[in-house]
Amino acid sequence: MKTHLVYSDIYLEHDTGEHPENAERLRRTMAYLKNTKLWGKLSQVPPRPATEEEIARVHNPFYIKMLKDFCESGQRYLDADTVVSARSYEAALYAAGGVMAAVDAVLSTPQSNALCLVRPPGHHATKNHAMGFCLFNNVAVAARYAQAKHGLKKVAVIDWDLHHGNGTQEAFYDDNTVLFFSMHRSPYYPGSGDAEEVGHGPGVGYTINLPLSFDVSPGEYLEEFREVLDSHLRTFKPELIFISAGFDSYKNDPLGGLGLNIADYGQLTRIAKALAKDVCKGRIVSSLEGGYNLSDLPLCIEAHLAALME
Repeated sequence: MKTHLVYSDIYLEHDTGEHPENAERLRRTMAYLKNTKLWGKLSQVPPRPATEEEIARVHNPFYIKMLKDFCESGQRYLDADTVVSARSYEAALYAAGGVMAAVDAVLSTPQSNALCLVRPPGHHATKNHAMGFCLFNNVAVAARYAQAKHGLKKVAVIDWDLHHGNGTQEAFYDDNTVLFFSMHRSPYYPGSGDAEEVGHGPGVGYTINLPLSFDVSPGEYLEEFREVLDSHLRTFKPELIFISAGFDSYKNDPLGGLGLNIADYGQLTRIAKALAKDVCKGRIVSSLEGGYNLSDLPLCIEAHLAALME
């Protein structure tokens, strides 16, 4: 399996200062990965900036302009949690564009997948609002791009971040061409993601939420994950699978955790790969979301990446 890696130093220009979602997450991860045996086997894919028209497939044009003006104004806090700097808008365009570049690479290369080490993250960003450290919904924008540019009829989004991917859910809630599956700690931020949230109109049944209590064991977590993929995604048969790859369910994450060990991210990835092999020629595009333990985040990402490359 060939694995593409999307990264650029532009992602370090999203300067959040002393904030959990900071540039050191990627600095440490990249420095670590470059010293592993994995590095030389990766196919490097440069990101490009998304156009405002591409972003507008998911986000309101008024919000796009507001975010651009806000970043350029030098103001810092979009809300109590979400911090920006002068180059954050540019970094956000490259984050969404990086995931789209990964889509192009995976769909043009047989038997390949991709990992996008991008920031700012995206899965909390809604049509009209930034929230939860997120500016543009990178995976949602890339999913719409895969449909518009490559003509895919059905795609799936698997979100294993600690927090519910409320923005991604909103983007596809009434859509039967995108299956969204989120497993997340509950009750927890942002407060959405109940099991009863299953979609609206033609989208009923295409949103799957699996809220988990804090005391779930890693074994139970993995088994629940496998069961949903086998019972729902295998039936749906997506042509491409996105992963909103948050690593904050790791047991030592400072923002909460959900008991997972480093090796569990390899197991999650293998389960997703087995499904992808059967339904969509192994096509997976994984994009970084959360994960805030600076010393162990590179190890969690390594476990995920190594499994992608197997």
